Amino acid sequence: MKPPHILRHLALAALATLAGCSTLEVKQPTVEQTAEIRKGPEDKPQRSITGFSQALRCMDTLMLDYGVHDVTMLTEEITDETKKMNAGTRDMLISAVSDMSRRSRAVRLVAFGKDTVNVIGYLASAQSAAVYQAIPLYDIKGSVSQFDENMIKNQKDLGFGISPYLNLGVARDAASSMLALDLSVMTTSNMSVLPGVTSRNSVVILKQGRGFTGDAAYEKFGINYSMNLARSEGQTQALRGLVELAVVELVGKLTKTPYWSCLNVPDPRANEETRLEVFDWYHSMAATRVELVAYFQNQLRRRGFYEGPIDGEFNPAIDEAISNYRGALGLSREAVLSEDFFYAFLAADHTKIKRPAQPARYVAVPPAVTASGSPPAPAPAAPAPLKLSLTTPKQQTRFARGESISLALAPSQDAHVYCYLQDENAKVIRFFPNRFSRDSRIAAAQPLTLPGTMRFQLTMNPKGVPETISCFATPDDVMASLPQGVIGTDFEPLPGVTLDLIRVAFDKASGGKLAQENFRAQAK
Repeated sequence: MKPPHILRHLALAALATLAGCSTLEVKQPTVEQTAEIRKGPEDKPQRSITGFSQALRCMDTLMLDYGVHDVTMLTEEITDETKKMNAGTRDMLISAVSDMSRRSRAVRLVAFGKDTVNVIGYLASAQSAAVYQAIPLYDIKGSVSQFDENMIKNQKDLGFGISPYLNLGVARDAASSMLALDLSVMTTSNMSVLPGVTSRNSVVILKQGRGFTGDAAYEKFGINYSMNLARSEGQTQALRGLVELAVVELVGKLTKTPYWSCLNVPDPRANEETRLEVFDWYHSMAATRVELVAYFQNQLRRRGFYEGPIDGEFNPAIDEAISNYRGALGLSREAVLSEDFFYAFLAADHTKIKRPAQPARYVAVPPAVTASGSPPAPAPAAPAPLKLSLTTPKQQTRFARGESISLALAPSQDAHVYCYLQDENAKVIRFFPNRFSRDSRIAAAQPLTLPGTMRFQLTMNPKGVPETISCFATPDDVMASLPQGVIGTDFEPLPGVTLDLIRVAFDKASGGKLAQENFRAQAK
């Protein structure tokens, strides 16, 4: 029998051997084998992250820059088709959208149940809802579509024994799993999927040791995003990263804003995936030309280079604006909406481009004079002060409770009009322009009817409390110069805002060139 002190020395030596043995390395082989399956041998740029919250904040700023507003969405229950994830995926989506709209308030998300029949019923009932309950335009559908556990698994054991006195052993294991999330955006008008507005991403989760999740690896645009996961977070935190990445991608594709810049890809031409994305955007809009022209009419008007209609038709003013902006980007000054210009526009830092003293202004061409020998038209006189007419059919001012209200807007000259309602609870909402009609410009020759064909209703409130409608007209589009609290989200109450504060904001943004008209709706 060996003495006790000899046994103690043997035990300590065995423990030291087991602790330092390099043959138990299992993590690195698992990482390498998973990488070979997922990406092949080519090395990709690596970026360590704690999540995509920074990308969400970046998107908030980007939507402010591109004038994105009044994007309204439903989100149904995001199911787990794998039946292996016990996580509130929809709640993660709601939180991500909220974080992405802190300042811009560009996206409004409405949570709904998982029954599609109920969704259709809700959409139908929204048609007859009050003004502030207008129907959303889009619906997000999708699921956790894949969870492959133990895709690669390595385990190594080592033991040391002196029978019958001492038996020691140690084991290490590592395994990788893949989790995938698929989301798409549909239109609520006919529940069809919007082409190209989808997100399909996956994450590789590396587990080392029993119950311990070590790392999560995402890949997008050739960039590997790696995240360390604590024991308490595990695969649920990896799923949250997938959801945040999907929100950035879906909203960017839907609004055609360069979302890849928020994922560390500043130039779309530098990456094959983003280059093809922009290629698809450009050629899908250019197929009929109208959408492409309207896109630049909207963007250049917001940036102070153009003042005219957003109708998708070329005119001398938009030609001049395109030429000037191309010059500001260092391109030739041709009035051409080329693919190179589109790439350069999406890659530009627009905050560094100085606005011109005056925008290129659209002037309607008068009808041709048919009588021969007619004298030339006299030079136009100085424009008269801007006025705005706000009326109802038969000049009606009193309405039964629940009765629909129709308004006619007619500026004295081509102008931009913005309308607000102070309801029976003294809350103020913006109802024009809105998600159904984003262009604030109204031609003097074509008065606008509200709501007209737009999918909302103005009705007298059930309480019979008088309500006030105030509309403001300005010669130029001042949306980009207004405080975000005055813009808010269409049909949503503006916290702490009054009609007097709105008038002050419009007066400042327009330099005093403002017309205001009020309408008081009263109960019978």
